[in-house]
Amino acid sequence: MNRQDDTSTGLPGQADLVTAAGMDHVRLVYDYLDAGDLDSCASLLHDGVVLELPGLPPFRGRTAVLHTHFGRSAPRARYEIDRVVGQGRSVVATGRRVVPGTDGQDLRFVDVFTIADDGMVLSCTRYHHVAP
Repeated sequence: MNRQDDTSTGLPGQADLVTAAGMDHVRLVYDYLDAGDLDSCASLLHDGVVLELPGLPPFRGRTAVLHTHFGRSAPRARYEIDRVVGQGRSVVATGRRVVPGTDGQDLRFVDVFTIADDGMVLSCTRYHHVAP
């Protein structure tokens, strides 16, 4: 590894500070979702953010995306993140969405994020694990 290798992503090549910042923002998004902190979560999202969840039409814009997570009356989920990796303004997070009272029926997911030039979260597409 040389001094120009990207230590933020663990991959060889030029360090991309925007992707590194995006990785930090993605980690913080989950932390803020867990805490129910709407304002802090919004501060990490690009104005034109798009969220795509399985089986639903895309949610566009900060307000729509935040209401997707915070506007539900069901118990708030907690995110247990296994891994966050990034390269080339893309960040992938894997983990489980744990909902209280579901007796361990956690939903495994992969979220693929696009990071805007300013380091903000521009989009997220979620994929769910489906048992065979």
